[in-house]
Amino acid sequence: MDTVTEAPKKRAVPAVTRAVAILRALGKSDTPMGVQQLARELELVPSTCLHILRVLHDEGLVSFDSQTKRYAIDVGILAIARSAIQKNAFVSLIQPRLDALATEFGVTTIATQFTDPTHMVVVALSQVQLPFRLQVDLGSRFPAMISATGRCFAAFNDVDPAELKERFGRLKWDHPPDYDAWLAEVAETRARGYAMDRGSYISGVTVVAVPFFDRAGRMVHSMVAIGITERVDAIGVPVLADAMLKVRDEASLMLLGSGAAPEVAP
Repeated sequence: MDTVTEAPKKRAVPAVTRAVAILRALGKSDTPMGVQQLARELELVPSTCLHILRVLHDEGLVSFDSQTKRYAIDVGILAIARSAIQKNAFVSLIQPRLDALATEFGVTTIATQFTDPTHMVVVALSQVQLPFRLQVDLGSRFPAMISATGRCFAAFNDVDPAELKERFGRLKWDHPPDYDAWLAEVAETRARGYAMDRGSYISGVTVVAVPFFDRAGRMVHSMVAIGITERVDAIGVPVLADAMLKVRDEASLMLLGSGAAPEVAP
């Protein structure tokens, strides 16, 4: 008789879910937030929100200003983030390669990791001294479908068409692309293996992205080059993208072994 092993059932832990939501809200906010503001934004009972904030404060993960009665993300979170990054094989492997690309081409380079189906987080970066500087830091969180990485995400992940359009409609761009034109760029990304955003996400800036895959063929990371459009044009997008794809293939081979990553570039 065949034995069927059922997948373990996940039990909801509301306190943990709420604590994570509070940390994310504080992390995204440019200014400290009060209990009432947080509770309203996250649809929490104010007393519950306050109790969680007090525990997070005791653990050093949030700070509290006794004069303004507001909370902010605190440096205690850095120890956890630093440990996660240091133990991440992808980060250790990709960081020197980002530095080399940034130096060779004079562009800012970053690597992202998808933390869930809707967001990505910057896990490594290398910035060069140029008049233009992208305001991005380790741990910065972005929508999964934004800019060039978003085109890769849409090209190499199975997303329901209705959901794809709905999520596209929520994105914020300097110059929002037409949805049909964006879909055509997604198809082009799928064919050539890399994506480009020319001034749509940030005016005057070109973004080039290549995808990284896991053993199952799922896109789990991206490598991104960002520069002033005139400079990227002078380099040549195909030249820059080719160098990035070579780095991706080399790193994937070291991480996953021969034949582990799918062939995406023609």
